[in-house]
Amino acid sequence: MDENERMILYLLQSGDIDGRVANAMRKAKREYFLPQEFASRAYIDLPFPIGFGQTISAPSLVGYMTRMLRLEEGVKVLEVGSGSGWQAALIGAMVGEKGHVYTIERIPELAEMTRENITKVGLKNATVIEGDGSEGLDGEAPFDRIIVSAGAPDIPKPLTDQLKRGGRMIIPVGHMFWQDLMLVEKDEAGVVRSNAVLPVMFVPLVGRFAHPEQKKE
Repeated sequence: MDENERMILYLLQSGDIDGRVANAMRKAKREYFLPQEFASRAYIDLPFPIGFGQTISAPSLVGYMTRMLRLEEGVKVLEVGSGSGWQAALIGAMVGEKGHVYTIERIPELAEMTRENITKVGLKNATVIEGDGSEGLDGEAPFDRIIVSAGAPDIPKPLTDQLKRGGRMIIPVGHMFWQDLMLVEKDEAGVVRSNAVLPVMFVPLVGRFAHPEQKKE
């Protein structure tokens, strides 16, 4: 059993992932999304820096957030905060050829890193966009699922507006460096409900609808 499979077994036993997320992790191995100096430790359940003050989250958290999305084949997903591309690659593997993931990254170098990394694992149903993720991506809305990988002070209204009826969003909300992971659901009548599911620590979301301390003019 290789290290990736050991990690997947651990995450399955802990309940952080299900079988579909496990299969995605087999297709998009974490080692391809880490800087070279950390690749040998890719399957340890820890976050690692990826440069520019950003991190790749621990496999247990990435897996948990992916599972909470309840992804189905053919759905359209928006990811805010590409990082190095691992989350987008997992989503792309799960939504299949008829689905698509749009991933937004504000840091040009990380956007390019994501493009390179998803190419390594043969992902063809992903679009990487450089921009302000807090504004969402109105031109491609509505989205069946939205996932945010940075902490916001509140749930940005553009993201709620761009969530499809019957859709789900996962987003860390709270202080700049500690948050509650929120599950946001919009029912068929357009009513939005949110519930805290897990305490987390993410880097702050930067952008027009981000923390005032981090807001870009």
